Amino acid sequence: MTPSLVEVTDLVVDFPVGGAGEYVRAVDEVSFTLEAGRALGIVGESGSGKSTVATALLGLHRGTGTRLGGTVRVGGTDVAAASAAELRRLRGGTAAMVFQDPLSSLDPYYAIGDQIAEVHRIHADVSRRAARARAVEVLDRVGIPDAVRRSRARPHEFSGGMRQRALIAMALACEPRLLIADEPTTALDVTVQAQILDLLHGLREERGLGLLLVTHDVGVAAESVDEVLVMRGGRAVERGEVASLLAAPSQAYTRELLAAVPRLDGPRRSRGPAPEAAPRTPAGPDEVPPVVEAFSLRREFGRGRRKVAAVAGVSLAVHAGETLGIVGESGSGKSTLGRMLVGLLEPGSGQVRRDGVPVTGIASGVQMVFQDPVSSLNPRRSVGESIADPLRAAGERDEAAVRGRVEELLLRVGLEAEHYDRYPHEFSGGQRQRVGIARALAPRPRLIVCDEPVSALDVTTQAQVTALLAELQRELGIALVFIAHDLAVVRQVSDRVAVMRAGEIVEEGPVDEVYDRPAHAYTRQLLAAVPALDPALAAGRRRSRQEVFA
Repeated sequence: MTPSLVEVTDLVVDFPVGGAGEYVRAVDEVSFTLEAGRALGIVGESGSGKSTVATALLGLHRGTGTRLGGTVRVGGTDVAAASAAELRRLRGGTAAMVFQDPLSSLDPYYAIGDQIAEVHRIHADVSRRAARARAVEVLDRVGIPDAVRRSRARPHEFSGGMRQRALIAMALACEPRLLIADEPTTALDVTVQAQILDLLHGLREERGLGLLLVTHDVGVAAESVDEVLVMRGGRAVERGEVASLLAAPSQAYTRELLAAVPRLDGPRRSRGPAPEAAPRTPAGPDEVPPVVEAFSLRREFGRGRRKVAAVAGVSLAVHAGETLGIVGESGSGKSTLGRMLVGLLEPGSGQVRRDGVPVTGIASGVQMVFQDPVSSLNPRRSVGESIADPLRAAGERDEAAVRGRVEELLLRVGLEAEHYDRYPHEFSGGQRQRVGIARALAPRPRLIVCDEPVSALDVTTQAQVTALLAELQRELGIALVFIAHDLAVVRQVSDRVAVMRAGEIVEEGPVDEVYDRPAHAYTRQLLAAVPALDPALAAGRRRSRQEVFA
């Protein structure tokens, strides 16, 4: 009987903590197999142990002080017992890994083609010329246009999707039998995500690769794998064929995970009666003006022939208690628009009005919640001090009042008053985003612009954060602008939606109308790229996309 490509038996992984010989268990007796040509998805929340399992397949914990138990065999190699030379042959030759963040995996100083060629030369006794030719070949295979020329480009010259394709090309350079993809599409917009998933599927069919896909997005797993392994707290909760498991999960946790997945046909978050659609023209004398209005906003970047209009004549309005969702692919201009609405960027032309009054620069009453709370929180200051900053900037000098207000806000966003003195690294991703929301609420704003606030979070944490925003809006009557590339999340939280492409709004209207009856071809294209929880539907969409690009 032919052995499985991957055989994991009772895998245990303990990470060292502190310096007193203490350990924390990250993976607890997980077992599974993966056959050649098959795809297994490992899904679960952050901290479930899924990425730890993936890295154990390549022995990446060796030399870190981590304790491992059980048995891991990949392509017949016992990973724990393998010598350094055997591990080197395993990594890249038998199995290769594609990580979540291509920027942290690619050297910014070297051309993409040189980096792929170097990997190939490490594992194959070939000349520099042959290695360079191989790099061009795999770049072409993963869909990089003009591969000879683009192989000389550096990572910053590639888009996010192209960088991820380059990482897949690097993984393919030595023709591995197993591809391990750890959250390969998390930071990508839906159309690029669909392209990457189609690419992985095509490589499996073409080369008979085994695929281990690690993801927190059950929809992504449904699009891409044959079987699903659900993990929670380091343990395997449930495993089964993808269609049957998604249709009839046997475990309560799997049902909870599926219920948290935002769906295009799912219910929207209730915030009470939706406000009337905001006018696109200035308010009349007897009308309450919108909290924020934009008139023909334009912003360009670059100079001369390289000048690009990031936002090209956008007009919109948002009323108190209303959420406007702004969706579009990376580079569509949605984040630039959001920064102009709060005054972080000055428009090149056009005007922003708040409460009917023209404004320039950052004004009181507006705040922003960013995508990455780690980069927007000072690691050397407690979260309480970061939340207090807007209060002090507004002139509050009573430190007792400041601390009281911050503790109140911490409780309001679902944290604890005692968290005031903790530092960002002591919080999970979802908790850090709650800190960001608390900081935005501190000066009692009338408008909050949320720029991809849940894109880096797992689905259950996404659901918690969006529910929190909806609750806060219902209580406080604030206006929200919710910028995201995840169309399913936007439908859940928004009253109206604006679809952006190349700096322009191509479609705008009530969210149900735009989603159920999209008028613009680009909107239909975005909606068709959203992952479906039905594997049969996902396969049909993939065939349709292949026909379009054939």
